[in-house]
Amino acid sequence: MRAWFWTLLLAVVAVAVAVVLRAHPGNVLILVWPYRIEMSLTLAVLLLVGLFLAIYIGLRLLAWLLAIPERVRAWRGRRAQARDHELLERGWIGLLEGRFAHAEKDLTKLLDQTRARNRRVLAALSAARAAQGLGEFVRRDVMLDRAREHAGTDAGLIEAVATVSADMLLEQGRPQQALQVLEPLQDGGARHLHTLRLLLRAERALNHHERVFTLARGLLRRGAMDKDEAMHLIDVAGAARLRAAAGGDGWRGIWKDMKTDERVLPEIALAAANVFEAAGEGDEAARILDAAIARKFDPRLVAAYARCDALQVPRRLERAESWLQQRPTDPDLLTALGTLCLVGQLWGQAERYLLRSVSRRADPGTHALLGSLYDRLDRPTDAARHWRQATAVAMGVALPVLAVDEALPAADTHADPRLLDAESGFLSDASEAPAPSPATVHDPVPEFAPAADYVLDPDARSHTELGLLDPTVMPVEPVAVDAEPPAELDDYFDSAPLPVAGLDEVPPETRETPSAADDKPRVDKKVDGGKPGGGA
Repeated sequence: MRAWFWTLLLAVVAVAVAVVLRAHPGNVLILVWPYRIEMSLTLAVLLLVGLFLAIYIGLRLLAWLLAIPERVRAWRGRRAQARDHELLERGWIGLLEGRFAHAEKDLTKLLDQTRARNRRVLAALSAARAAQGLGEFVRRDVMLDRAREHAGTDAGLIEAVATVSADMLLEQGRPQQALQVLEPLQDGGARHLHTLRLLLRAERALNHHERVFTLARGLLRRGAMDKDEAMHLIDVAGAARLRAAAGGDGWRGIWKDMKTDERVLPEIALAAANVFEAAGEGDEAARILDAAIARKFDPRLVAAYARCDALQVPRRLERAESWLQQRPTDPDLLTALGTLCLVGQLWGQAERYLLRSVSRRADPGTHALLGSLYDRLDRPTDAARHWRQATAVAMGVALPVLAVDEALPAADTHADPRLLDAESGFLSDASEAPAPSPATVHDPVPEFAPAADYVLDPDARSHTELGLLDPTVMPVEPVAVDAEPPAELDDYFDSAPLPVAGLDEVPPETRETPSAADDKPRVDKKVDGGKPGGGA
């Protein structure tokens, strides 16, 4: 636009000069001793214009020639900047692609050759990130130190180095060091959202629940954090604060400081109910749990609502039955109702609620409650059955079945040094003892044995003895018994000598005087009621 303006202006001036010169012809006389120059006015004007153009072009050419060194330096700078940009772009592309080795090589080269401070800091931080990806933490720390060195006193670069360093330390699992790096930013009043997020990650990893609670609140208020995630952090941190202060009276101030929407969070409601119950304020604990359940039905809240003393059972039972109208098949609610009935000694209602619960979901806690109920009602068989079912459900595996109790094989006592042997007396050395007889191997339980309730059914022995088990379902193989004892056993007892030890002296009452009758053969006599051959 400017070029068109000046072109138009020059055209107007040329036309005006031409009109003036045409209307006023004349001559121009130039006297330069000893010369006298005379020319027309038009020629004089043209010469002046030509002279002006010649001087202008000459000056521009001189300026261009004098600016050659500066232009060369600028050209070199632009070429170096283009190379730096190329290396930086290539390094960042490799970093984003996960090619950390190539990225670190390009970024380190850029750090060594560039002269711009900003690019040096950026290259050092990017190379540190690549070394972090390779697991080379020593090289990463070296790059971070170079970045701090090149940052100098620039506040923006110092903050950039601190945030990147803290982020990488958190990824490495060193939250304490990350918090130390971020401390100068806190003291300086820096409240950038990314810095706050890093602070939250570090405080959360260190379980500093007070700081986590405050930072999560601040980020949620500024809309810099997802609401569900922020409420979860507030819930966990707030509950931890209440539990930590439960030993004194500080928990009341913490509870008053919480907002209404924070008090109905599950973890906070559970912790608050526990501390109020411990303080003897069961009604307040019931109100807290009631409000939390009304906001979100949580099985943990319902189970906590059922844990109370007998005086609060009627009111809580009425409230829980109102929930049952909305959720008639919820097993957690049915278990809670059964627990309340157990506390209130309402045995029939407790059995009905607990049986309805286990019919919809096999839960070890519910089976254990039924076992306790039947034990209280003096029904040991049902109690043992539900306790076994609670164990099986808790283990998550099918327990092995032992339908019939069997005796274990006899223990091997041949190596016992105190054993009295009939032939050699006490065995002095275990090596002299005979080899132990092989143990009897019992037949395994058949695969088609009936699946009894669980291990060691107390009624299995009685059923077997009474013949109530179906032989077609569980066949019992007869135990092999010898028809008559082996002859070696009789010979042993007839011919084995008695041990010498202890037989040197015979008791007086057992001594007999030898007589001639001992030489006579002995005749066995039978008393047969007067039959022939019988004695009087």
